[in-house]
Amino acid sequence: MNFNHKTKKKNTYDAIVVGTGISGGWAAKELTENGLNTLVLERGRDVKHIEDYPTMLKDPWEIPNNDRISAEEAKHFEKQMRTGYTITETTKHWWVKDTDQPYEEEKRFDWIRGYHVGGRSIMWGRQSYRLAPMDFEANAKEGIAVDWPIRYEDIEKWYDYVEDFAGISGEALGLEQLPDSKFLPSMELNCVEELLKESMMENFGRILTIGRAAHLTRPHNGRGRCMMRNLCMRGCPYGAYFSSNASTLPAAAATGNMTLRPHSIVDSVIYDEELGKATGVRVIDAESGEMIEYYAKIIFLNASCVNTTLIMLNSRSNRFPEGLGNDSGELGHNMMDHHFRVGANGEYEGFEDKYYWGRRPGGFYIPRYRNFGDDKRDYLRGFGYQGGASRQGWTRAVRELAIGEQLKEYVTTPGKWTMGMTAFGEMLPDHSNRMYLNFDRRDKWGQPTVVFDTEFKENEWKMREDMKNDAAEMLEAAGLKNISTFDSPGGPGLGIHEMGTARMGRDPKTSVLNKWNQVHSVQNVFVTDGACMTSAACQNPSLTYMALTARAANYAADELKKGNL
Repeated sequence: MNFNHKTKKKNTYDAIVVGTGISGGWAAKELTENGLNTLVLERGRDVKHIEDYPTMLKDPWEIPNNDRISAEEAKHFEKQMRTGYTITETTKHWWVKDTDQPYEEEKRFDWIRGYHVGGRSIMWGRQSYRLAPMDFEANAKEGIAVDWPIRYEDIEKWYDYVEDFAGISGEALGLEQLPDSKFLPSMELNCVEELLKESMMENFGRILTIGRAAHLTRPHNGRGRCMMRNLCMRGCPYGAYFSSNASTLPAAAATGNMTLRPHSIVDSVIYDEELGKATGVRVIDAESGEMIEYYAKIIFLNASCVNTTLIMLNSRSNRFPEGLGNDSGELGHNMMDHHFRVGANGEYEGFEDKYYWGRRPGGFYIPRYRNFGDDKRDYLRGFGYQGGASRQGWTRAVRELAIGEQLKEYVTTPGKWTMGMTAFGEMLPDHSNRMYLNFDRRDKWGQPTVVFDTEFKENEWKMREDMKNDAAEMLEAAGLKNISTFDSPGGPGLGIHEMGTARMGRDPKTSVLNKWNQVHSVQNVFVTDGACMTSAACQNPSLTYMALTARAANYAADELKKGNL
């Protein structure tokens, strides 16, 4: 008895944060800076900034197989290889093997995971946009799903707060549908992108701007500016883009209040039926397989949408037989992503005397214009575009038959200008889109496996027609030639923006979380990753996760100090 008491005391903290990705890093920073002794749990290995980025400075000729992994290794990434854009020789160490954590699909779902300190904040696309006031109001106005329990005004100052720390480069536009951030100087459009920008305004009254990105265009908060290498997914030695490893976790560590424990798979939340509270978490040591319990007054679940939901569904008790906080029956439902991989490409004849410097790590952005203002369509919500223009390089000579001097001249002369744009569309929340657990099939650590039953619905399919045709129309109006459209939707998950499975709401009967991201019926448990989202909008969501997390963590710290948690 005394031994158990000592163990419990040793394993007790003020707060526990589960996950070290974009939202988990922010939770760790805010809680520790509020003076809370905080245990931060990561199911994967430790990754230290700079020290553990093994391919960050490698040149192309140092990378085997033209950066393709071997056929033998590809067997471990069967589902993730379907994406066509993740697993490479220079980044394979970041991605989770499908064979390590298998999952099932009633309908196709591409679950793209990174288990290590920093999570997917090392590999994310870094596009950073605020949701607009209309995004928080749309569900209520249109009678879709449930109403957000907050409005833009509730989160605006927290957008300011996280942007000040993270560093967002971009151009202020004063748009209603895409509120401005607190910007560092923007990157530059090239000449063909400027041409499209002018044409779009003249012909359609639509806006094109440089992408808003969590990339530093000047030194900021002790981190260096972007070197325009476009090798971001390998890990940035300059800390030039926002990641937990370069930003929030070092800030948390500097307080002296953070204990970071890698190789810690959170199995479930411990719920005390007498207290009506969560008292801690059960952790599987990923190396030894030992089950360990850790205790805290408040718990932040930031394991990313699917894993946070897995933990909650696996946290079963007499009070919550269907999963922690699942009184509404909505836990695991309302899965969303952004649907994309639809748009158009073309070639531009001209500007042969123009080029550009560096490898800009991002492109242009076209904010939503459908179902906005006077525009009304036969579907709800809208989409934005991301894209870019570039000149063909030497690789176009691979198929040429030229030899000698003729070949040398060809490969040292830039080719045609080409441009592509891809639309990202909003996916509506729908109760039938879900994930659930198969308790009969376990992974190698003994955890139940995830089953996905999620698909795009009629609204998304209708939207894709405009997403494709509008892209071709805008390129044609700008004078591009040889325009071709594409539409290869795949399944949800490809956008790597999983959301909605523990949604916020006003009514505990129809939602899992309240306006402060607290579980309605277990108010010392907070969820601030993608699982909390009530709707998806069409903008990249990570900036919103950051703001919601900072808001909730400061609220939790205040409530704890007041004795309310």
